[in-house]
Amino acid sequence: MAPRHREMADSFFAVVFPTSCSLCHEELAEASTIDICPRCWDSLQSWSGASCAQCGLPFSSLRAEDSVTSLCPRCLAQEFDFDLARSYGLYGGKLRAAILQLKFGRRERLGKKLGKLLASPWNLLVETGAAPPPMVVPIALHRSRQRERGFNQAELLARGLCAQLAKSRDGQSSRVETGCVERVRATVPQTGLSFEQRWENMRDVFAVTRPERVRGREIVLVDDVMTTGATLSACAGALKRAGALRVMGLTLARATPQFPDLDLSPPAQAIDDFERE
Repeated sequence: MAPRHREMADSFFAVVFPTSCSLCHEELAEASTIDICPRCWDSLQSWSGASCAQCGLPFSSLRAEDSVTSLCPRCLAQEFDFDLARSYGLYGGKLRAAILQLKFGRRERLGKKLGKLLASPWNLLVETGAAPPPMVVPIALHRSRQRERGFNQAELLARGLCAQLAKSRDGQSSRVETGCVERVRATVPQTGLSFEQRWENMRDVFAVTRPERVRGREIVLVDDVMTTGATLSACAGALKRAGALRVMGLTLARATPQFPDLDLSPPAQAIDDFERE
């Protein structure tokens, strides 16, 4: 559709079927398949400050940039099984609201749209022109949880990411692999668990069902939120034991106490209510 015709169509549907932005609740001036106004969408900014060179943990002090290692304490202690990890932004404000809508509001189109944002931190993990390109593996949900929810939000993000990469690279992109890793047991909710309990809760949760697909490959794990890193690390460990060459983590948001969410209004459901970090 020509841009002018599309603009006319959007204006028509906005008048006939008025709706509001799901983040700021202002009336939408144009029709939108994700019900988020341009101003709110543009506010979903990526993190551009100092961060841990390995796990991507945002640093609250610029002094960290002057450090010789630029590693956080957990990376210095070599606690993670993944090689690198990066997140698009901080888990707070409208990015947090969008993620909660995706997870608990059955917003599948929103998931693919948000996944396109991951192309930015992807470039911090993967070398341009890498051949073969890394395999993209979304963090698996347990079968019972996926049946209840109807979809895996990590898979939606991964598909949005690969669609954006294909668009920017003339059709050449990494492949989303959903059948090589599974969550073999349902875990208890992470809410209220200590750091140590969270890691114990994720012990032996993942299994590689098709090791021939991951052997000798570089893999990028995709998830919505990283908090302690327990989920990404557990999945990365299973992949490496199955022969994966290198495993990196890529998430939409990073939750960290150094940057608390200033929007203190409680959501209908928290990020931990569905056995995730």
